[in-house]
Amino acid sequence: MSPPRVFGKARRPRQKRLKRGERMLAPSRIMRPTMAVAGGGRMRAPLVAKARDMIARGSTSFTAASMLFARGTRERTWLLYAWCRRCDDIADGQELGGELKPQANTEDLVTGIRVLTRRALEGQPTADIGFDSFGQVASEAGLTMEEAEEVIKGFELDGDGWRPRTEKDLIRYCYHVAGAVGVLMARVMGVPRDADEVLDRACDLGIAFQLANIARDLDEDDAGGRCYLPQEWLAEIDVPPGQHMKPPYRFATSALAARLVQRMEQYEAAAKLGAAHLHFRQRWAVLSAARIYGAIGRKVRDRGQLAWNSRVHTTTPEKIWHVAAAMWEAAVNRPIIPEQMPRYGRADFLTPPAPPLAPLDEGIAER
Repeated sequence: MSPPRVFGKARRPRQKRLKRGERMLAPSRIMRPTMAVAGGGRMRAPLVAKARDMIARGSTSFTAASMLFARGTRERTWLLYAWCRRCDDIADGQELGGELKPQANTEDLVTGIRVLTRRALEGQPTADIGFDSFGQVASEAGLTMEEAEEVIKGFELDGDGWRPRTEKDLIRYCYHVAGAVGVLMARVMGVPRDADEVLDRACDLGIAFQLANIARDLDEDDAGGRCYLPQEWLAEIDVPPGQHMKPPYRFATSALAARLVQRMEQYEAAAKLGAAHLHFRQRWAVLSAARIYGAIGRKVRDRGQLAWNSRVHTTTPEKIWHVAAAMWEAAVNRPIIPEQMPRYGRADFLTPPAPPLAPLDEGIAER
C-alpha cells in the first residue's frame, strides 16, 4: 500500500520519537557477521593447556606416547585428542571416559556433534573447548569436514544400537571410531592427504588400538548394553546373544578375545610399515603407542577367562620399557613385512567423495 499523498507529493511516515537514553538499532546493512577465527576466537595457549589436561586425565597411554613428539606436533595431537574425547563423551554420556550411560536422544546428540564440528571448521565459536580445539588444529593441519565425518559416523553406529554381524562389520566399526582417527593423527603429523599408503597404515594402527580396547572392555560394554563381538563368532561357539559375559560362557568368550588380539597383531604389524615413513620422533611416538596398546591386548589374551576380573592396564615401569624398546626400533627402522596383511582396510570403508554439482547455467540450458 503506497503512502498517502498531499499536494501531489508522497508524505514520509512519521518516525517514533525516542525517549531519553534510547538509541536506534543499527540498520541491517551495516551489521557485520562474526569473523572466522581459528579456535573460535580463543587464544591458542589456553586451548593447548586445556587439551593437555584432557589427555592426561583421559588416557595415560596416549599421554606417554605424545610426549615423544616435537612440541608443535605434540600440541596438535593434544588438540585433536580433545575433540575426539569430547565427541565420545557426548555420545556416550561420559566424562573423560568412565561408565557408559544410556542415551535417549542419540540422533540429536550426533547431529549436535556434526553441527559443532562444522562450526569449528568454519572458525566460529562453539562455547566448547573440545570443538574449539578441533577448529584450531584443523586450521593448522588442513583437516576437512569429510575427514572428520569418517569419525562421526562411528558415533552414529553406536547411537543406532548397531551390532556387528560379521568380522567385516567389526572392522568397519573399528575403522570409523579409531582407524579414521589414526588418519587424522597422521595428517596432524604432516602426512599429505594424497599419501594413501602411509594413511592406510595409520588407519591400521587405529584399528589395532580399537581391537585391543574391545577385548579389554567386553565386560564394561556388556554392562552398558553393547557387544562388539560379531554375531557369527558367537554362533560358532554356541554362545547365546547377550550371554557372553555370564560365568558359564566366560571360557568360550576368552577364546573370542584371543581371536580379537590375533587380529590386533595383524593390524599392528601392518601399521609399522607406515611408521617407517615418518620422522624419527614421530616414528618413536607411534611405535611406543603401538607397543603399549599391543601389551594391553596380549595381557587380555594371557589372562584368559580371568581377564575381566579387574581392568587390564600397563604399569608405569612397563610403559617406560615399551618406550625404550620403541626408541631402538625407531632408530633401526627395519619393520618386518607381515606374512599376511589384514583382510580389510581403509579402502573398504572410506566414504567415496560426493560427485561435483553441475554448473547452474548448464542445468538451465538443458531445459
